[in-house]
Amino acid sequence: MSYKRRRGKPISAKPKKKRDLNFKGTEYKSGLELNMAKLLDAAKIKFKYEPHTFNLIETFNFPFKCYERRGKGDMIDRGGKKVLGIKYTPDFVGEDFIIETKGFANESFPLRWKLFKQLLAKSEKADPDKLIIYKPQKISECEEVVKLIKHHRDGK
Repeated sequence: MSYKRRRGKPISAKPKKKRDLNFKGTEYKSGLELNMAKLLDAAKIKFKYEPHTFNLIETFNFPFKCYERRGKGDMIDRGGKKVLGIKYTPDFVGEDFIIETKGFANESFPLRWKLFKQLLAKSEKADPDKLIIYKPQKISECEEVVKLIKHHRDGK
């Protein structure tokens, strides 16, 4: 974030001290992910961090003309090109759970999340009696997720 003086060059705010997000040799992308990993580890719940990426929508060729503007430029034909697919990588995967920690979601996440749920619902490999997905958004919810996983496993 930068601030602009009335005259002269813009000055930058003091950079934040980068938080160490490393735990047991894995670099996490957020403090919430780091806390979730520590809670799972303390509860002796085995997990893998971002082990799979799911293709929610495959890449495809768009054969039509498509006039659109990118930035402040002119409208030009951007059709007849490859359109990249949509992918999703959950944060934590265990034998019977998937956890997506999401503090502040960007604007594309709700769509990805719905598409991922749809993919699971249509999957012949995913068993709804064995797999549970969780989406904690704060540390207290991460603690609740650990309790729910333990409760689910004790109930088997």
